[in-house]
Amino acid sequence: MLDTYHIAKKMFFHYDTCMSLIRNKKAHFDYDILETFEAGLDLHGFEVKSLRDGHGSLEGAYVIVRGGEAFIVGMTVPPYQSINTPISYDPTRTRRLLLSKKEIAQLSDAESIKGLTIVPLSVYNKKKFLKTEIAIARGKKQFDKRETIKRREAEIEMRRSLKGE
Repeated sequence: MLDTYHIAKKMFFHYDTCMSLIRNKKAHFDYDILETFEAGLDLHGFEVKSLRDGHGSLEGAYVIVRGGEAFIVGMTVPPYQSINTPISYDPTRTRRLLLSKKEIAQLSDAESIKGLTIVPLSVYNKKKFLKTEIAIARGKKQFDKRETIKRREAEIEMRRSLKGE
């Protein structure tokens, strides 16, 4: 027989896991990730539903810091139900990131350094909230990208040879 603790645990089990909803797949290929941060997102209700269904894109998105606040620019979130969304809704609108003042100061300092940028890596569930993982990153040169491809192909070839034995 289950007591109230186990019943409550069963009811809220799906909130305990972190599940990635959308990812910026090219970020690790195009950038060297130096430091990562976790930030909340300021979203409308229908945007939350759309992201929980896995709709959305982080391609070409980046983070800016203006006036002591951080914003994500270029993130696309299509409407959950196009019939029920407001006519004035813009899928690529600038969204505010929820960070502490200390983290915003770190991001602002990194943004001012030449060669560094702030990119979103993923959007995921954390308990009942939607969070985004952002990173301070340095862009890779073409030869760095080739080196990454060579390393990845060598790992695949090594796995194939070990699997074949």
